[in-house]
Amino acid sequence: MRPTTIPRAIGLCLAVLVALGALPASAQAPAPAAPTSEEWIKKLSGLATEPELDLAELKKQAAERIKARVEPIPNKRPPMAPELNKLPHFLVEILFDNDAAVVRPDSYRTLGRIADTLTHPSMLGYKFLIVGHTASGGRRDFNLTLSQRRADVIRDVLVNTFKVSSKRLMTLGLGEEQLVDRAKPGAPANQQTVIATVGSAIEAHAPPAAPAAAPPKAGVKKSKH
Repeated sequence: MRPTTIPRAIGLCLAVLVALGALPASAQAPAPAAPTSEEWIKKLSGLATEPELDLAELKKQAAERIKARVEPIPNKRPPMAPELNKLPHFLVEILFDNDAAVVRPDSYRTLGRIADTLTHPSMLGYKFLIVGHTASGGRRDFNLTLSQRRADVIRDVLVNTFKVSSKRLMTLGLGEEQLVDRAKPGAPANQQTVIATVGSAIEAHAPPAAPAAAPPKAGVKKSKH
């Protein structure tokens, strides 16, 4: 290569590198596609046995644990309800205003997709639990209350906006007491919401009553004795 062409080659390489660096992130690495309702349906299917969940007791235990004087570091705390991880479920990111239970507008499309999943014909016979979580940080009691409020708001939106039956939805807030990513307690992944299948929504019906006796046919007269 001639000495005069060396600077030109270097300049060309630098221009290519600058152009590549200027590309948007979406052009360099496309974002993963959002999960479809069909994918969520597969994850919610296959409940073998209905779990014995006492939501009131779980909420009480979480509140009592937060009041304890000994506070282990977040990733050393045992999960509040490990049995939930064994249920058919999926994780979803619902965005809220900071430190509030107000769903951001961008997440209504996601909630609509959740509603489509829960009202699919193959899912109508089941009931579901909405579990709210938070990342570790700030006051644990605030995070616990916030996670419950957010789970309740998700249920309310699904019921009032997307017409999912309220009888099929339950809620539980676990705050930072059952981290989604225990290795990274402060990571955004711990803000995700869990939707889990927890049982049958079909109530047992009483056996049908015996049919009433048919009335006598009109025009038939009884014989006299």
